[in-house]
Amino acid sequence: MKKTAIVTGAGNGIGKSISKRLARNNFFVLIIDIDDRSGKKTVNEIGKTKSAFLKADISDEKQTASLFQAIIKKYKRVDVLVNNAGIIRDNMIWNMSSEDFDKVININLKGTWLMCRESAKIMKLQGSGRIINISSRAWLGNRGQTNYSASKAGVIGLTRSLALEMGKYNVSVNAIAPGLIDTPLTKKLKKEVLENLINSQPTKTIGNPDDVANAVAFLVSDKTNFITGQTIYVDGGKSIGAGI
Repeated sequence: MKKTAIVTGAGNGIGKSISKRLARNNFFVLIIDIDDRSGKKTVNEIGKTKSAFLKADISDEKQTASLFQAIIKKYKRVDVLVNNAGIIRDNMIWNMSSEDFDKVININLKGTWLMCRESAKIMKLQGSGRIINISSRAWLGNRGQTNYSASKAGVIGLTRSLALEMGKYNVSVNAIAPGLIDTPLTKKLKKEVLENLINSQPTKTIGNPDDVANAVAFLVSDKTNFITGQTIYVDGGKSIGAGI
């Protein structure tokens, strides 16, 4: 029987690439997204014999609990969880509303925590599992992202603490911190803004979603049984410092 992998925010960008890579690696991938159209499109691209779409708002506790009840009823187990879903609501703090702060924290951090909690219950009983939390290089700090950076820093702390709790149950928990990646979000940036961001990279390049998917594939493989509680940067070296 194929192992089951859950990927949140899998309708577009990084989540879609992760889902496709896991499907190629013989996982049955459960595509979780709040948007029906993009989620179903990902399933159509992967194939219905290798994936299925389930709609859920991961920041809603009742929806998350119902999601896992449905997964266990039909698929019996959860081998991999990839928490990729996230949003941004950028602004300088003096212009940022509390609503925009709450929205980002609720999806990026609370949603990740809820998914981890439900998966942990299952994986603990199974005696196996892999959890990959997609954080961001922004957890180190970015102007205009006090909400987003705080949420992604929280994901790192969550990852480390959960790794301590789950280690003895043969469950590894790691994080990936992407940097500048070519996604629909970055495509919306003004040309000069994007060029400046690329030029500040040590590599002078932009990453692509497959770079993150490759890191996920590594962390869920049998080659990483002794790696847990770690953060892997996929950022062209930007976490080292500006390359100017």
